[in-house]
Amino acid sequence: MKKSRKKRLRRLAERVVERHRRRQNQSTITGILRMTASGFGFVTPDPELHPDMSEDIFIPAKYVNRAIDSDRVEVALLPPRRSWDSGEERGPAGKITAVVQRERNELVGELLAGSLLRPLDPKLPEDIQLYGARHGARRGDWVRVKFDDDGCRRSGHILEVIGRAGVIAADLDAVIAEFDLPPRYTEKEEEIALAADPREIPRTDCCDLYTLTIDPTDAKDFDDALSVEPSPVPDCVTLGVHISDVAAYVPPRSKIDEWALKRAFSCYLPGRTLPMLPAGLTAKISLQANQKSLAHSVFLTVNTVTGEVVSGIRKHTLIAVDHRLDYDTVQEFHDTGKAPENWDKKLRSKVAELLKLTQTMRRFRENVEKFIDLPLPEIRVICDEKNNSIEGLKVKFSREAENMVEECMLAANQFVGIELQEKSIAGIYRTHAIPEAEKTEEFALSMRDDFNLPVGDISNREVCRNFIAALPDDPRKNVILSLLLRTMPRALYQVKPDIHFALGKSRYCHFTSPIRRCTDLIVHQQLWNHDCNIRTRNGRTIEKAALWCSEQEEVIDNAGFAASDRMKLRYLEEELSRDASRIYEGIIIRVLNAGFQVDIAELGIYGFVRKERMRGNFLHRSRRLDEENSRTGYKVGNYVYLRLDSIDFARGTANFVPA
Repeated sequence: MKKSRKKRLRRLAERVVERHRRRQNQSTITGILRMTASGFGFVTPDPELHPDMSEDIFIPAKYVNRAIDSDRVEVALLPPRRSWDSGEERGPAGKITAVVQRERNELVGELLAGSLLRPLDPKLPEDIQLYGARHGARRGDWVRVKFDDDGCRRSGHILEVIGRAGVIAADLDAVIAEFDLPPRYTEKEEEIALAADPREIPRTDCCDLYTLTIDPTDAKDFDDALSVEPSPVPDCVTLGVHISDVAAYVPPRSKIDEWALKRAFSCYLPGRTLPMLPAGLTAKISLQANQKSLAHSVFLTVNTVTGEVVSGIRKHTLIAVDHRLDYDTVQEFHDTGKAPENWDKKLRSKVAELLKLTQTMRRFRENVEKFIDLPLPEIRVICDEKNNSIEGLKVKFSREAENMVEECMLAANQFVGIELQEKSIAGIYRTHAIPEAEKTEEFALSMRDDFNLPVGDISNREVCRNFIAALPDDPRKNVILSLLLRTMPRALYQVKPDIHFALGKSRYCHFTSPIRRCTDLIVHQQLWNHDCNIRTRNGRTIEKAALWCSEQEEVIDNAGFAASDRMKLRYLEEELSRDASRIYEGIIIRVLNAGFQVDIAELGIYGFVRKERMRGNFLHRSRRLDEENSRTGYKVGNYVYLRLDSIDFARGTANFVPA
């Protein structure tokens, strides 16, 4: 037996002993329930009550006992489970015995026949019986509902009619209500923000610097600009990363600061933007071309041969942006060497220099930091809320133009993160933990059984990079990368610096987007106070803000996914009416008793094929398939060609049939 195999078995045995010890000492666990759309859930033990319980407790669907997502519950542990594949003991499982505290008592859903409600959030119970007055609601309306306080959790009454499901504005209103996102700023709030005057601080006049902004074509705000100039240091240049000096307009504990913290981030839904700061102030403090702007700049000395950042300095500055560029135009220049007619010789030279410099910087990071790159495309829905129309889907990839700006932002963020720690300034750091052992082992088993791919220990960044580099260059790649991404923990905001696993960094903060991220704004405010010898916020205050922002970031992400999925279903509905014979290519990602789930890469959605609509053998993957069955049945990793069959807006699913 190989040494690595022996070590793995020893680690597993040690975990088994530890689990048994914990279960003997703690028969009832209290924690927070997180449900899945499939009906099962996981309870995260309360760390104060159960400091020795580091693993989440799996809750089978039949043992949820009418608790819902986010409830604080009590759990009785079930007997140990063993894996069908290896016979090894799996993580702890339990049965919910009581709901200790109801985290939420309202929800949003679509009114169905029979006074039933189908929640917008798929993690909530499928059907809820409604009683009492309808308030004018009709079947097919979005409504806001309050749970009845009877311990049942399956009944409620209507509080408000939001609008008609299927109307883009109403769909977005429903998402905003469900995730409790702040509404648009009022006219009065806009007036207050627009009247804000900047605070004074010593500034360096950098208006003579040749400065560029590079953003998406449809960008709403401009909080970063770039410059590159010769350096007195041999083989080096000075890279300027200029960020809108938002702290000049938004002091700590001001009214606008309170608004920004409550929102935490700008929220970008398809067809609607909910900015962190009032729109008028955002426009006022954006780095607009051909006007002087207040900036907070980081000047980095970068070696043009190695790509290493050898030194840097931070200053409050006054800049004047020379040109506003967009990613598409810069990418076209990179690919073809052709520039628009309005690009003069100096502009072409500066863009070419920035592209070359940042490519060298990226190679340095690859060699030294060994960052993990997951090149997954983003499928965006382009919709017109005013005309209630879906204009199409847009695939967004990270190209050299986006990478150029990203390299500059990463370098500035790390420089500021290091300065915060070295000067003992309480700040907010961006951290990303190493993947958990159990999840990486499950991922490795899935890759072996479903895709016949060896993985290794992907909690080792070098191993993870090699695995990604060896992936087949076909449609399975995006599916595998998506599964890998799910194996990773969420990145968080914390008051203390720690590892950022994906980036290969430590002492890393967010500094470069203070217009749309409150975390960055807080870092700017802390640096402002330090530079002016004013008392900064203490670590405890910053820690509360970091925790709140981490929570709100997840809420906003989930709201974005919900809105995007809804709009994609609307797009598919229109596609079905135009061409019902269109063929889609997909890859099976999950096999269930009722059918299989499939990834439709070109749409950026998961579809479902019901068992009764399949051809050939159907094999529920409840145990490892033998070689013969793997050839004749549907299994994870198979390519399938499909036609759109129907759309269930109430369940939020698209159903397909084999073509």
